[in-house]
Amino acid sequence: MSRYKVLSKQIFKSDVYSIVPIRSEDRFEIMKWRNEQIYHLRQNKPLSQVDQDVYFENVVSKLFDQEQPTQLLFSFLENEVCVGYGGLVHINWANKNAEISFIMDTNLEKDNFQKYWSLFLGLIIKLSFEELHFHKIFSFSFDLRPMLYNVLKNSGFVKEAVLKEHYCFGGDFTNVVIYSLFNRK
Repeated sequence: MSRYKVLSKQIFKSDVYSIVPIRSEDRFEIMKWRNEQIYHLRQNKPLSQVDQDVYFENVVSKLFDQEQPTQLLFSFLENEVCVGYGGLVHINWANKNAEISFIMDTNLEKDNFQKYWSLFLGLIIKLSFEELHFHKIFSFSFDLRPMLYNVLKNSGFVKEAVLKEHYCFGGDFTNVVIYSLFNRK
């Protein structure tokens, strides 16, 4: 298992669910999910296996040894099987904040969206506030998945901002909604 130099604790668990430093073995499943869910990601074209290999070799592999990586990515496991991935991205170490990123197996979204998002958030909150002592974590999402907002609210996040017509997809502009959670401990 790869280890993040910046973390003293590498695995965060809740019952049979865990986040572990992103595993190379999960990269093609992750690529598949990203391509299937491109409509709500900041990804402008489908990824190929070559693209994914290059990204893992040139970007992901370097994150593990950095004192202050720009992102911390994790495989989200259920009974040791990868069912999603995410982490902290656009990390601002000086201001102690980061954006949350998470996607799950597309085939599991219909029945498990709220469950997996809630479980993932619980684990990433623990990592962000107890391990990294961040001040704030936030979601930055295109206003396309209203189910997400209830999950965020139920996890303690508050709507901080709406960026009107902030992104253009196929000629149509969509809002970006930002939900934040502050570390008040």
